[in-house]
Amino acid sequence: MDLNIAQALRDDVRLLGDLLGQVMSEHRGHAFLDTVEKIRELAKNARQGAGIEWDNLSDFLREIPEGDLIDIARAFNQFLNLANIAEQHHAQAEESWAGSSLQIAQVEHTRIELVLTAHPTEVLRRTLIQKYDAIGRELSSARNPETLRRLIAEAWHTDEIRRERPTPQEEARWGFAVVENALWAAVPSAMRALDRAAGETLDFKVMPFVFSSWMGGDRDGNPLVTASVTEDVLRLARWMAADLLIRDVSVLNADLSMTLATAQLQEMAGTTYEPYRAVLKRLRDRLLATRDWAETGEPAGESVVLRVEEVIEPLAACYQSLKAKGLGTIADGPLLDTLRRVHCFGIHLVELDIRQHAGRHAEVLSAITRHLGVQDYAVASEEERQTWLIAELNNRRPLFPQQWNQEADVREVLDTIDVVARDDAAGISAYVISMASSPSDVLAVALLLKEAGLHRSLPIVPLFETLADLEGASQTLDALLSIDWYKSYCAGRVQVMIGYSDSAKDAGQFAAAWAQYVAQETLTAVAEKHGVKLTLFHGRGGAIGRGGGSAKQAIESQPPGSVGGALRVTEQGEMIRFKLGTPAVAQTTLLRYLQSTLSATFTPPAAPTAAQRSAMQVLTDLSLQGFRGAVTEDRFVSLFQAVTPEAELAELALGSRPARRSKTSGLADLRAIPWVFAWTQIRLMLPAWLGTDRTVEYLLRENTAYSELAEWPFFVKEMNMLEMVLAKADATLVNYYAQRLIEPSLNDLSQSLIDKLEYLKSNLPELQGAELLASNPDVRDSILVRNTYLDPLHLLQAELLGRRREGNLSEAVSQALKVTMAGISSGLRNTG
Repeated sequence: MDLNIAQALRDDVRLLGDLLGQVMSEHRGHAFLDTVEKIRELAKNARQGAGIEWDNLSDFLREIPEGDLIDIARAFNQFLNLANIAEQHHAQAEESWAGSSLQIAQVEHTRIELVLTAHPTEVLRRTLIQKYDAIGRELSSARNPETLRRLIAEAWHTDEIRRERPTPQEEARWGFAVVENALWAAVPSAMRALDRAAGETLDFKVMPFVFSSWMGGDRDGNPLVTASVTEDVLRLARWMAADLLIRDVSVLNADLSMTLATAQLQEMAGTTYEPYRAVLKRLRDRLLATRDWAETGEPAGESVVLRVEEVIEPLAACYQSLKAKGLGTIADGPLLDTLRRVHCFGIHLVELDIRQHAGRHAEVLSAITRHLGVQDYAVASEEERQTWLIAELNNRRPLFPQQWNQEADVREVLDTIDVVARDDAAGISAYVISMASSPSDVLAVALLLKEAGLHRSLPIVPLFETLADLEGASQTLDALLSIDWYKSYCAGRVQVMIGYSDSAKDAGQFAAAWAQYVAQETLTAVAEKHGVKLTLFHGRGGAIGRGGGSAKQAIESQPPGSVGGALRVTEQGEMIRFKLGTPAVAQTTLLRYLQSTLSATFTPPAAPTAAQRSAMQVLTDLSLQGFRGAVTEDRFVSLFQAVTPEAELAELALGSRPARRSKTSGLADLRAIPWVFAWTQIRLMLPAWLGTDRTVEYLLRENTAYSELAEWPFFVKEMNMLEMVLAKADATLVNYYAQRLIEPSLNDLSQSLIDKLEYLKSNLPELQGAELLASNPDVRDSILVRNTYLDPLHLLQAELLGRRREGNLSEAVSQALKVTMAGISSGLRNTG
């Protein structure tokens, strides 16, 4: 970061912090503010001193009166969120295009699809997010201290913690608000940046950006997402798209008052006087009718817009007429922006992915085969399943009888399939099968969609999540593409999803990353063999332990040939706000994604050498052994449940989806998000590094292997992510949690994990020849500044967890505990 920008950032953090202090003093008095300042000073001394200073901080926090606990926690939480606002303000300088003219020429052949998900890692209430956005806007514009003080006061007097979990529909509305408040402006702005780089206005049909959503469509393990909920969300999306377009068209109707027009436009308008307004008024009336239809749910009348071409055609006619009559300056104004929005968002705003667990489809087919008296699908072998499925897919007669008594779970799956098939899957982007492992998982969904009457070849996307499934992914795809029916269905295009979260939870981050890399290599080879276009769908989370880290570095280190001008990737939870939350930040994110995708397509890294591949396999085997050896230790689950707030996190109303797939208490059914979230809260960050102590130990012995690997972008990316997470991990804080929360019988296990962490923090710098984050001082400094405000929250959280587990269930303790979780999450950012 430029020194001037760094100083400006520090000045803004100080400004917002001072204003927060004034607000707190006004509300709670000078004595309360003095207490906050005392805690901050103790935390600063602890970071600079030794164990006695940490004990002083811990003792001081322990003596805070219960009535002050909530506001003390809130004070540090609020400061961390204000620091986030300041950082985001200084990071949102307009992104310039750094690509070549060749890349500009290839933009029209490139597709960047960001899939918004409601994964429960966003701890802030939408109300508070809106207030923080307002502070950010003021910081970027007038910077009036009184206005900033008022906005900070509004945030301070607003409860941070949701009292109730959001419904799937509310989650979807939050996703739509991201489009309304940020992406609606960011997309045309990003396209204008490309126009400037090209030195000309690109054709309005060129649109590399697409958005989809899982909010209201992801039903894997979430009983609240039903067929009727999905139907509601599809209508909500149509309503919002129509509403946003009405606003655009109303502005255009006011602007395009000229009469000069082509004969074609005059004919379309039915008048020679202000023909643009005539065309736009007709379009606006249809959009108004569409919005009313989406709200009421009544059958669609003739005026309702059902195809995107019905919006594009009148807008394009106006654009072409203006161009033809020499009014290009007017044509390339707001009208061009609207045309580009329609090409990006269409009439559905964001298309919906449907996601369901593979086992649910098998249950349906088991039920129908038992009803029909043929071999039970549940006990059939994979070969028998495929034979039967292919026969049914080629059979014209219906499989399902009209009268059939179904259990509720079976009926719900079929109801969802019916919603998908209705209107030939309009507004649906893909059907994702979680925990897919075999060809029959894909063919089963194809059969269900056929039986529901779907005519369109909707992408059916297997999601390979575990280590074993990733290793078998290419065989599954090869088997599918060897089936004539399936290859015809695909029509030359196939999509496969790579699961980062569950594979990392299954094998550890390092081993999972290599399995994902190899899977992408082999899947790409299979697609080339069968002559189909492969799109890899990356299910990345925000945290390192769920595939997070630098998106740019991740894309540009993909296997050569695997990107191919198409990127589909999830944006999850709090990362939506950090990467797409404002128009300027969203524009920067979109252009970075585009540049990285073009770079990975046209100037990909070299394939790993035989020596690099061999060394990576050795490291992966060591890491996997270390990871699984630790998590399968008999007492590991007990330690996890004792030292982390895993159980208490379930009380945070983060999202509509439960933390576990079932009611068991083991790790197998715990979702990847709370697994990562819980370890992050105590600053052990274990999912992102466990097992890599063995790899670092090996590389220190075998320096030749390290020298080989250090030339490979994929390995460099993995080391950079490890470095980042180690800089955030803190053994001292973990020790405080352990001392306060675990039984003596777990001390040795806890200490062994802390020892592994300290070994890594000491020896990775030795391996790399530089201290942690030496090449990324901005991030290092950000972590150091935040520690002063995070440390009190960690120690307070450990104390509150102890009190709660000893039986103190008071509102003050419970609420303050939730605030510490929210504050730590905000302070560390990519947490779940």
